[in-house]
Formats: sequence, C-alpha cells, structure tokens
Amino acid sequence: MPLDLFNTLTRRKEHFEPLVAGKVGLYVCGPTVYDYAHIGNARPVVVFDVLYRLLKHLYPEVRYVRNITDVDDKIIDRARLSGEPIDSVTTRTTDAYHQDMAALNALPPDIEPRATRHIAQMVRMIGKLIDQGNAYEADGHVLFSVPSMADYGMLSRRSRDELIAGARVEVAPYKRDPADFVLWKPSVDDCPGWPSPWGRGRPGWHIECSAMAAEHLGETFDIHGGGLDLIFPHHENEIAQSVCSHGGAPLARYWVHNGFLTVEGEKMSKSLGNFFTVRDLLGEFPGEAIRLTLLGAHYRQPLDFTRDLLRQSKGNLDRWYNALRCADEAPSKADVPFEVLAALEDDLNTPMAIGHVHALATALNKATDPAEKARLKGGLLAAGCLLGILQQDPVAWFQGEAGDAATDDAAMIEDLIERRKEARKSKNFAEADRIRKELTDMGIVLEDGPGGTTWKRA
Repeated sequence: MPLDLFNTLTRRKEHFEPLVAGKVGLYVCGPTVYDYAHIGNARPVVVFDVLYRLLKHLYPEVRYVRNITDVDDKIIDRARLSGEPIDSVTTRTTDAYHQDMAALNALPPDIEPRATRHIAQMVRMIGKLIDQGNAYEADGHVLFSVPSMADYGMLSRRSRDELIAGARVEVAPYKRDPADFVLWKPSVDDCPGWPSPWGRGRPGWHIECSAMAAEHLGETFDIHGGGLDLIFPHHENEIAQSVCSHGGAPLARYWVHNGFLTVEGEKMSKSLGNFFTVRDLLGEFPGEAIRLTLLGAHYRQPLDFTRDLLRQSKGNLDRWYNALRCADEAPSKADVPFEVLAALEDDLNTPMAIGHVHALATALNKATDPAEKARLKGGLLAAGCLLGILQQDPVAWFQGEAGDAATDDAAMIEDLIERRKEARKSKNFAEADRIRKELTDMGIVLEDGPGGTTWKRA
C-alpha cells in the first residue's frame, strides 16, 4: 500500500511521493530550551518519531531534521529571573530534553541544528527579502511585509482580520501594516546579540526555522511537521519568508500537524494543578507507557491525557511483554505484519496498529506449535519496533522500577528471594511467609514455578 498523509495545506489525505525518488526530507519544529518539556511537548516528538520510523522502513534514505531554538525571549527572561547564565540554561535544558525524549523511546533526529549556529544564514535570508521588497528596516527592526505576498495565509486559510487578531501582538508604530512580523530585532547589552547590517540584534522566531530548514534540506523538501498550534503564525510565516526568498519555490510539499492535548479534560495549567512535565511522569510510569498513551489516539485528533490511560497502557504493555516472556522460542526473523503496516500507512493510524499488536499478543499466548509461536513472536517484535515499543528484554521490563529514574534494588530483592528459598528448604515456613510479605509490601510479586522463583514489580 502507498503511504497516505493528511496534508494541512490541501485539507485532504494524499498519497505521499518523495520529491526525489527513494529520498525523504522531514523537518519538525523542535523545543525552545528554557525549561523541562511538558507532556504536550512530547506528543509531536512521539508522533513524528513513528512517522520517521515508518519512512525509514519504506525508503532507503531519510533525513530527519529537528531544530533546537536556543535564542528566544523566553530563554532570556528565564535567565534573568534565575540569575543563571543563558548558555547554562540552554545547555542544561537541552540535556534534559534529550534524556526525557530518549526515555520515551524517541530516536534522535539525523540533524539537530541550533539557531545560534545559523545566524549567518538568517542574516543572508533577511537581506535577500529586503532587496526583493518583501521586508523593510524600521526603528532597528527588520519586518516582513505581509502585503508583499499575495497568497499569505494559504496554510491557515484565515481572513486578513483573523490573521491580525490571531497574531496577538501589539501593533508597533514602526510597522507599515499591522500583520507584518519581525525578522530581526535589536538587542540591548545584557541580551544575546550578533552584528548585522541593521545593527546588533537577534533573529525573530520564524526566520530561524526557515534558515535551518533551507540549510539542511534545501529550498523545497518533502514533509514539515509540528503541532496544530504552530499553523499560525509560525508555519504561515515560515512559508512566507521561504517562498519569497526562494523565488516562489514551495517550502514543503506536505504539511502534517498533530492535534491538541488536554489533561484530565482541561487545558494544561499550573493553576489547575494538571501541568505535568515528562520528567514528573517518568518518576511514576515507564517511558514506554507514556509513549503508548500518546499513540492511543489518532495523531490528528485531540487527546485527553489521564493517569487512568497511563495505567491502562502499562497494563497492556505488561500483557504483551508477558506473551513475549512466556514464549521460550527464539523469534523468527519477520517482516512487520501486513495489518500493522497498512494501518500506519493510512495516515499513521496508530490506534488501529495498536489493536493489531494486541491481537498478535493474544494469538501468541494461545499458540502451541513452536514454529507458529516463533513466527508470531517475530511479528510482534517487528510491529513493536515500528511503533517504538516492546524493545526491552521482558524480564527487565517486569523488574524495572515504576519510574525510570528510580534506583534499581534488584540485588536486595534477589537476596530476599534466596533467603526465602533457604527458609522453605529448612521447612521454616513462617520465615518464608514473612519474607514473601516483606516483598509484597515492597510491591514485588513472586512467581514460583518448576524452574524456580521469578519476580516482577506489581
């Protein structure tokens, strides 16, 4: 089956065909590094990680670019409030972002450009826009002239009044048109800044992605991804800058956006007490359970993220890992099962793919023929690899801590199990029962079998 993706630009599902046969360019907007990533930030990372895995499965060459925004007013404000140097803020939060996304089994992008290392490319692009009449200098700023682009608004399809209102910015006196947006802004001495033809300053947010995408994927590439909240103004402005500076060449041929995320039925808010960072949740749940929860709804649909869903995801993973653990046979080398691949090729239908994974695990539990069990086990692992799940050793999964960051006390548990074994051997059943209760109180479940005693966390 061909890969179909819903293209926000055309508002319809389309067959995907790379610009260059066998090669795919994918750009996804990355984090602004001033704080820990929250669960809403994690949804696009996981969604586009599945798309990246699928593209790598289907095409011989994929270049995935996801940027780091390391110059921004939010970063400057955070550094001022905390007294921490800006470089320290961005380094610390970038490292935390990498750790948290890795805990969600997200593959790193092929290229992770940083805005501060692409200032020269931004300055060149801005200069070209000025020369062509698409931008102008005013009061130390450089602004893009929205009226200079006849079809501005093609992605969001908003009216002019909606575009101005939706920008949510103060109409500065130096703007020629209320909809014009900043490409370059002046920097005072205590702010990061770089020399430019328009004075010492720093780039606007939108020009950063345009310059980095062009540098690493060319003027036109295949897929641009991000959350629905980025359609306007960020992606709309990316298109305007890039199309005008590249002689009318389109920026991306397919625009893919994931839906909004709420928590317990409400928009995330610290005042409501439902604002969760990925790091918070990793203290309570395995990263794989968080990932599966994020994939439980179709990527274009809203997702209400709850602890009940996290517990359900953990339970599903327990059942699937148990099926793998109980099948002693070595897995056969297997292709991704047709049903799983077909679901993902149909606009990343992860709920349907997850349903097929469940069916595979059920069939594996029921199978008795060794060859059939090996085949099903191989298929289950192949499906899991494409979804970014079921890649741990099953024993390690069950013996892992409830939170990925917790300390491993497996040695102590094994010691208690050995002491219980000795107590049973000497017929000291009261001591054996006491040790079992001690382990139960620790959240450890013992399973006595012909091969001895195994354990897992409840």
